[in-house]
Amino acid sequence: MHKVFISYHHKNDQYYKDFLIEMNRLSPIFIDGSVDSGDISDDLTDQEIRRIIRDDYLKDTTVTILLVGTETKYRKHIDWEIFSSMIDGKVNKKSGLLVVNLPSTGCTYFRASHGEEEKKAIHPSTTSWTNLKTRKEFDERFPYVPKRILDSIHNKSAKISIVNWDTIQNNWGGLEMLIDLTFKDKSECEYDLSEPMKRKNFNPVIA
Repeated sequence: MHKVFISYHHKNDQYYKDFLIEMNRLSPIFIDGSVDSGDISDDLTDQEIRRIIRDDYLKDTTVTILLVGTETKYRKHIDWEIFSSMIDGKVNKKSGLLVVNLPSTGCTYFRASHGEEEKKAIHPSTTSWTNLKTRKEFDERFPYVPKRILDSIHNKSAKISIVNWDTIQNNWGGLEMLIDLTFKDKSECEYDLSEPMKRKNFNPVIA
C-alpha cells in the first residue's frame, strides 16, 4: 500500500477529497499523507518553498493524486505541490503523478500512460487510441490540467495518466491499480521543470 498526497483546490473541490478519504476508510487502498500547505509564506524563495513542501509536507509520500477542477491550474499552492512532487529532494525523491479530472471540468477525454494493463482494466470499452502529437491538441483535450503537467507529458513523455472522476468513483479497484502503476513508473518519469513557480493565484478569465 502506497502513501499518497492528494492535491486539490480546497474551496471548490473539498467534497471529492473527502469522498476519497471516506472510501479509503471503508476499503483501504492507500495511506493518506495529505497535509495543508496553505500556510507557507510567500516571502520565501522558490528553492525554500520547494524544499519545505517536498521534505516536510509531502514527506515520504510516493504518489501525488491531483484533483482537477475549473480553478485548479490557477492556484499557486497547487502549483507548488505539483512542482515539489516532481523534484528529488535531499530527504525524499520525486513522486509519481496521477491526474483526475472532476465533473466541473466537463472533460470526457482521458490518457493511459502505463501500458496495456491499464488500458484493459480502466478503459475496457476503448478499442482505438489516439496518439496526440501537438501541444495544441493536449490543451484542447485537457483545458483545465495545469501547464506544468501538460509540459511534462508533451515535452518529456512523462508517464502521467489522466482519468475522469466517474471512472474511479465507479471502479475503486481501478484506482488502486492506477496508484500502483503510477508508483512503479515514477522512477522512469522525467518531468519538465522549466516553468517558473506561481507566485500568486491568477485566473486571466476573471482578472
